[in-house]
Amino acid sequence: MVTVSDVRDSLVSVEDPEMKISVIELGLIYDIRLEGDGDSTHVEIDMTLTSPGCPIAPELMAAVHRAAAQTSGVKSAHVNLTFSPLWDPKIHASEDARIDLGIF
Repeated sequence: MVTVSDVRDSLVSVEDPEMKISVIELGLIYDIRLEGDGDSTHVEIDMTLTSPGCPIAPELMAAVHRAAAQTSGVKSAHVNLTFSPLWDPKIHASEDARIDLGIF
């Protein structure tokens, strides 16, 4: 049976191509919800971008979708883009990501 932790672990490998930091570490994944059970688990992911005009939005969303869909036990996945709240690295990024970004 798939868990939110399993999906989150799959998403760790997805990096923002400009920053070279995981979307998980950046805090771009706001929520992961599982629907169904067993072999018919559907994943809903709420994510944001570093800026509303991010030029790599389609590429990053597709990478998140692929990683979630390839998680063992996941039948389907959908990525919802949100800008509420706006991403703030001081709030959403992990300590390691903030250090990598030069935010102390």
